[in-house]
Amino acid sequence: MSRSKLSRRQFVTATALTSAALITAPYVRGAHAAGKLSIGFWDHWVPGAINASTDLVNEWAAKEKVEVSIDYITSQGNKILVTIAAEAQAKSGHDILAMPTWWPHANSDLLEPVNDIMEPLIRQNGAVNGTVQYLGQLDGKWLGVPACAGSQIKGPCSRIDLMKKYAGIDVQEMYPAGSPPKADNWTTDTFLKAAEACHKGGFPFGIGLGETTDSVDTAGAFFLAFGAQLVNAKGDITVKTDEVRQALEFYKKLIAFLPPDVSAWDDASNNKWLISGKGAMIMNPPSAWAVAKRDAPEIAEQCWTHGFPIGPRGRFAPFLPYFWTTWNFSKNKEAAKSLLVYLSQPAAVEKMVDASGGYDLPAFEKLTTFKIWAEQGPPKGTLFHYPNPYNHQKLSIAASPAPPKIAQQIYAQATITKMCLKYYQGESMENTLAWAEGECEGFMRS
Repeated sequence: MSRSKLSRRQFVTATALTSAALITAPYVRGAHAAGKLSIGFWDHWVPGAINASTDLVNEWAAKEKVEVSIDYITSQGNKILVTIAAEAQAKSGHDILAMPTWWPHANSDLLEPVNDIMEPLIRQNGAVNGTVQYLGQLDGKWLGVPACAGSQIKGPCSRIDLMKKYAGIDVQEMYPAGSPPKADNWTTDTFLKAAEACHKGGFPFGIGLGETTDSVDTAGAFFLAFGAQLVNAKGDITVKTDEVRQALEFYKKLIAFLPPDVSAWDDASNNKWLISGKGAMIMNPPSAWAVAKRDAPEIAEQCWTHGFPIGPRGRFAPFLPYFWTTWNFSKNKEAAKSLLVYLSQPAAVEKMVDASGGYDLPAFEKLTTFKIWAEQGPPKGTLFHYPNPYNHQKLSIAASPAPPKIAQQIYAQATITKMCLKYYQGESMENTLAWAEGECEGFMRS
């Protein structure tokens, strides 16, 4: 339910692949007055969600007299990442291509700057969050336009009944629908006490410690809450700090209250944990809740999406954005930029959010209060705080603020979750830190 990852080795291998790897969708429509435009969008997991983007592209194409074709490319089996790599290698492909998280930076030398459209969009739609700035810019150059489709926050989704019964926490009162959070006491210490109480009650939190993105994203947010950075923004290794030690101590306590097999969990595991009724909380976008609404409605009715606990250095939540990018070898850059502006208008963005059932998140500040998040249910208002409407938490990505090309390696290799497991399983603190320091030194040489 969350997208998969591609390691550096897989990425290098993928660049040898050809464009035969592309997933081709039906031809859309065309009039021939203003040239052709080919588009590679992410293929949404929500049934029918792609209809909104197809309709919007058709509207724009009819108005601008551009012949367009759309490929919807799945993230399953890393096919969208393989497509990016193949087109970068061939220097040929789509005029617009969706890229997740780290991939604009990984291909920065081949991307057309979009400052000329991003700056007016920011004036119109409000500032973008810090994670989009971190992943979408390089040396003042905007590498892409933040896409609504596919962008997500992986925050807590709690069982209302179980949190109230075992932890004494009313998550609806703490994060009331239609009102600002009342979460001053929702701290990392409170979180640990709640995890222990739910574990004793027989409904542990379902937080993975595997090597896929859900596990890494959660650990990354907690590390930032303690101010723990493996590499700082300047590129200095900062593993052996008190902040990293504090984060590891927190995770050592937390793991004791989690299911015993969390080290082997993948991105589907926490979803299954919630839907099965075994757990009091997971960290996920609303995909798990949406499936529960279909397959286990009695569980969905007890789910509430809300914010992360606050740590000594702040309250952070994992945000994974998609970007719409244009290659610098595109044959129709002008039309590509025109369409990206069209797709970033508030009315267009709201159509895509509605089509996804509220899963997709715009990055622009003024586009986080659409009606759908207040109206979705059951229970009504369960997604109200999902888009972070009050800027209650800082949106982040694991391994930041390290330079993105280093952070990508820390992220892909799951260095943070591996550290937590090593320390929990009996490795000494100093040996754990020395191992992580060696890993980061290796990433800097690669």
